[in-house]
Amino acid sequence: MACCSNNSNYLEKEKKGVSNASLSIACWPMGEILTVVFSDVRQPRERLRCRQRRSASIRFAYLFNNEILSDVHFLVGREPARQRIPAHKLVLTAGSAVFDAMFNGTLATTAPEIEVPDVEPAAFLALLRFLYSDEVQIGPETVMTTLYTAKKYAVPALERHCVDFLKSNLRADNAFMLLTQARLFDEPQLASLCLDKIDKDTSEAISADGFTDVDLETLSVVLARDTLHIRESKLYYAIIRWCEAKCHRKQLAPTPENMRQVLDPALYLIRFPLMGLEEFAQGPAQSGILTDREVVSLFLYFTVNPKPSLRFKFMVDRRIYVVGFGLYGSIHGACEYDVTVEIVIPVSGKVCGSNSTRVTYDGSAPTYKVMFKEPIEIRPHTHYMASALIKGPDSHYGTRGQRKVSIDSSNGKIVFQFTYAAGNNNGTSVEDGQIPEILFYT
Repeated sequence: MACCSNNSNYLEKEKKGVSNASLSIACWPMGEILTVVFSDVRQPRERLRCRQRRSASIRFAYLFNNEILSDVHFLVGREPARQRIPAHKLVLTAGSAVFDAMFNGTLATTAPEIEVPDVEPAAFLALLRFLYSDEVQIGPETVMTTLYTAKKYAVPALERHCVDFLKSNLRADNAFMLLTQARLFDEPQLASLCLDKIDKDTSEAISADGFTDVDLETLSVVLARDTLHIRESKLYYAIIRWCEAKCHRKQLAPTPENMRQVLDPALYLIRFPLMGLEEFAQGPAQSGILTDREVVSLFLYFTVNPKPSLRFKFMVDRRIYVVGFGLYGSIHGACEYDVTVEIVIPVSGKVCGSNSTRVTYDGSAPTYKVMFKEPIEIRPHTHYMASALIKGPDSHYGTRGQRKVSIDSSNGKIVFQFTYAAGNNNGTSVEDGQIPEILFYT
């Protein structure tokens, strides 16, 4: 390590002109930076004259929320939580078109203090921190208010950070809350992710506390979807909970008339025909929310029109031969069913095999078997759609189905993957439904 004597002589000369000063010299190998710090006892701020070289963001970060050289103050929030926050017009103007117009536009303000009552102090400080240093400080409690502030002052980079944070923390139990905020702040990509999450984990999403707090428009968007993985009767009871909470917020008694009033027109998005006859008779038909005419009309539908098929898609990783399905039996015990089972290739619509038969269910087991006329070859890594059209009494149904099932056979392991078949499936999906078994051999 060496120090240049010429530099030392120069510094000695300079030191003579500084009264009551101490001089420290830090020496580095030749060719690197020599840093000189003058410390005047009477003038402490002289230390700012020769700061070690740093990046622009680090230098500006020193001024964040700092009174030094500040030329504007913001009164942020409302009493008693309002804060007076210092800032620098140069930094704000460089980072935000809104601040640029505020300080340099034709209607520029010259007021030394600017009131911002609609923004939380923590969110405003997060915005300033980002403008001064590119540092992002957001958490679950502040992300939504920070997103609002970033949009208000047109800072798209901070908006993206907020949206990415929300995406990474999206869960079934907060999907409805985030969907509401995504629609409010016009974030279509985030809204789409929320809807996909609600589709996938509908039961968990509607059981969350935040479900009853969503607005009617957001609820209507969800109810209008054909891809919800839930039985319509369970969805109906969740909507009743929403109606009761809405009546409470509006200080109304949760009578059938008031619940219909707060739900209308989303009431007509409930697919009552997808319920079983007994589910409808024990629930909606007795609720008082539907008119007598509507109840009679739906009962006529149940008795006259056939129910839609139960459907889902599946794929295997090796060739198998399907010989039939196991279906859930009646909730009333022994009975007869008219059943049509079918396997179709959904891409082409080709029917691989089908069978229509009358089955006597004796009630001794949870399920009964319906066989195809001939074994159906299922090729690996190809999507097939299994369907069953059942005419007869209401049956049991399963829940918590698995999307992926591995089965050990004498010829090795076989992996089944199940996916949802879009459209009207009469309540059958991967998670719920009335086709619990695929009968096959290898």
